[in-house]
Amino acid sequence: MAPTVYLIYPSPPCRAVLITAKAIGLNLAEKEIKLLEGEHLQPPYLKLNPQHTVPTLVDDDGFTLWDSHAIMVYLVSKYAKNDALYPKDLKKRALIDQRLHFDSGVVFAQLRRIVRPILHGEKNCIDQKDKDGVFEAYAFLEEFLDGKKWVAGDAVSIADYSLISSVNSLNALIPIDPKKYPRVSAWFKRCEELPEYEANGMGLEGFTTYFENKLAQV
Repeated sequence: MAPTVYLIYPSPPCRAVLITAKAIGLNLAEKEIKLLEGEHLQPPYLKLNPQHTVPTLVDDDGFTLWDSHAIMVYLVSKYAKNDALYPKDLKKRALIDQRLHFDSGVVFAQLRRIVRPILHGEKNCIDQKDKDGVFEAYAFLEEFLDGKKWVAGDAVSIADYSLISSVNSLNALIPIDPKKYPRVSAWFKRCEELPEYEANGMGLEGFTTYFENKLAQV
């Protein structure tokens, strides 16, 4: 049996897991959660994941895990044919881990700060303070990419999959200026050219359409 992932397709963390699975040739059984209907707050899902977040992974032996970064590490460690996406080399792995934490603690955190009140109908615009936070995240990433093709070095890794899923969502709301952030812009294009990036397409389209419509209601 294939591992099962509970998800919503527009979610950047869910898309990061799908990109990772495609990259390693792993077929996941995908179960979409009706988030807006509160399915994630019902007892069956809370039994799997008390934090009621997505994605949640249930492996074929019943092992259950949530948080996209943890899931990506687990899937690559268990199912990938080699360690290219998450090397065993201590220093290479440490740098990838740092970038994953940068995603969860800075980039995705900034995205969530913007979209959550919009999602709940509390706002229909993006404040300048939040825009400045996004520009700061872009600037950090610009520095990380100095002398590097990918965010953690010269080879693509799960850190790229995690960050591109958050960054392309931010870009849909606050476009990346290629003149200010040329390295980020070039990296973005390289990610789009990866075969596995295709797994992100439907969800990104759904995210973009949903929030464009919400922000248009001014």
